[in-house]
Amino acid sequence: MADAAAAGSRRAAVLGRPVGHSLSPLLHRAAYAALGLDDWTYDALDVGAEDLPVLLAGLGEEWRGFSVTMPCKQAAADVADVVEPLPRLLHAANTLVRTEAGWRAENTDVLGVGTTLQQAGVASVDRAAIVGAGGTAAAAAVALASLGAAHVDVVVREPGRAGDLLRVLDTLGVPTTVLSLASAVVDAEVVVSTVPVGGQEAVARLPWTAGQTVLDVLYDPWPTPLATAVTEAGGTVVGGLEVLFWQATAQVELMTGQPAPLVAMRGALDAAVGLR
Repeated sequence: MADAAAAGSRRAAVLGRPVGHSLSPLLHRAAYAALGLDDWTYDALDVGAEDLPVLLAGLGEEWRGFSVTMPCKQAAADVADVVEPLPRLLHAANTLVRTEAGWRAENTDVLGVGTTLQQAGVASVDRAAIVGAGGTAAAAAVALASLGAAHVDVVVREPGRAGDLLRVLDTLGVPTTVLSLASAVVDAEVVVSTVPVGGQEAVARLPWTAGQTVLDVLYDPWPTPLATAVTEAGGTVVGGLEVLFWQATAQVELMTGQPAPLVAMRGALDAAVGLR
């Protein structure tokens, strides 16, 4: 009986380096418990981008899916057997799902950013800005375009490193202006910051104003210097926990084939970050 149970088990995990701080296990395990998926487990695997091809090639059929975080998102898109249009456009996958055709690359970051903005009251946007130019910035570009952005300011420390983000925006047909972080005036109504902790002080010094809605994709520690600056200026701030939550709900559905139990997942997240 034990062997039969083991044979029917399903495994999933978050991949990245580092992953010890990830809240993905908390969210996915809460989902499994609520769905009655007692034979599913979810772990955190410390894996570098260079390790991904060998790891995937050696896994058994019990492995059903992966959440993929930095620095493995580009590698996940490269190594997958099937790449959906969105991760192909972004050249980044944050989700791998086992299929009969092999590993399929998906990207739920776009849904995470878009849903977070909508939940914050952004039904549509005309002029937007993205601070930073990494993989999450590219996902934000697609989300903003889906909300109708007619122009996006790209605010970066080094304009020469914005090539991938500008390629995505050009493919989407969204006009852009590249601004230097050192001297930018960000007057867009909706702003998404993807700047890591080390660059927060510079972003916080930008001249924020009342009426702006700013999504800071960071969530630990919170509030960030940017969040504090925007709040003090009278703007609206939403943090990266919301992006984490909504992209995880989509991952649960992709991996298990069942609707994500939103209440259970939200409860687990709130309890973990002390909101209750």
